[in-house]
Amino acid sequence: MERPDFFELKNGEKVKLPFTDKEYIDRVSKLRSVMDQNGLDMIILTSMHNVAYYTGFIYCSFGRPYGCVITQNKISTISANIDASQPWRRSHCDNVIYTDWKRDNFLRAIVSIIGRDETPKNIGIENDHVTLDMQEKIGSIFTFSVFSDVSKDLMKLRMIKSNEEIEIIRNGARIADIGGEEIVKNIREGNTEIEVAIAARDRMEREIVKSYPGAEYMDTWVWFQSGINTDGAHNPKTNRKLIKGDIISLNTFPMISGYYTALERTLFLDHADDASLKAWEANVKVHKRGLELIKPGVKCSDICHELNELFAELGYLQYRTFGYGHSFGMLSHFYGREAGLELREDIDTVLVENMVVSMEPMIMIPEGNPGAGGYREHDILVIGKDGAENITKFPFGPDHNIIKN
Repeated sequence: MERPDFFELKNGEKVKLPFTDKEYIDRVSKLRSVMDQNGLDMIILTSMHNVAYYTGFIYCSFGRPYGCVITQNKISTISANIDASQPWRRSHCDNVIYTDWKRDNFLRAIVSIIGRDETPKNIGIENDHVTLDMQEKIGSIFTFSVFSDVSKDLMKLRMIKSNEEIEIIRNGARIADIGGEEIVKNIREGNTEIEVAIAARDRMEREIVKSYPGAEYMDTWVWFQSGINTDGAHNPKTNRKLIKGDIISLNTFPMISGYYTALERTLFLDHADDASLKAWEANVKVHKRGLELIKPGVKCSDICHELNELFAELGYLQYRTFGYGHSFGMLSHFYGREAGLELREDIDTVLVENMVVSMEPMIMIPEGNPGAGGYREHDILVIGKDGAENITKFPFGPDHNIIKN
């Protein structure tokens, strides 16, 4: 029996994707403008975020390569046979499936899309994602082609959100707030971080299903940290039991069709001592000022410099641990960071309409010091023509988040 290197399979019907046909057509049109500007004949996408952004298909790699090939008149995702026709159903374009029967059938699938008589002279790839091994292999099949990095150009396109994207982000922020409410309901002495997190994650996933009944559901998560575990913003939950007086970090992350949103809050169980209150109130003061500074025409680095000065005045600058905020969109904790839009000292990007950013100051006071723990607040803002709208509604600060369940 002869088994193919690659093939097409249209099993079932195309499903409703998170965005309209027009949205995907507009995105690909802008990508092709980048191709024109850079003299590119073809782009090979390999990252989860860009494949999903331009086609709607979010792949699950499990060690296999996935991709998307775009020319001026073709676009097709490339997927592994283990996924059968699901990638075709979820792609707003064609799809080619490669098999495992021979090594490097992924590369043969790329060639099948463009045809052997149309060898591209200039090819765009994602230098921030493609591995050295894959770059070498792609180079071996396009021996006479010149490769250029397109990752930064595509990131800049993703930084400006469409109205459809903003709508899905708004719903994500709403669902993150619902997850926060569920966390508060489950905070009590003796309950564990993992049990509180499970309750909030389940509540958010059910709300996502209710809001998006035709979607696929994956990657929604919660980090619920207490005591010493609050010292890092990305510390996983543990089985630690809550005790009265604990500092707590509430973090909910609903994922809707690859779009990430977040709610992060500092809380205390039952009471907070004076040193903790002082540190918490200082971080809240910086958070409030940061919310005021986010507006169109403002440079990211300028926001950082002003907030650094405020932290210094309050006596807590030495405890700050990371940037003041970042972009939102097609991203998760393992793909899609839009590094050109972060509120950091080394980012000079100017905020413009339809960008979406967070304000999330954090300080961490080490164990053995008064007020020890990690303090963090996090809101999401949509930049408008004349100002910014805060789409996070969950309250913050000592007046709201000393929990006495």
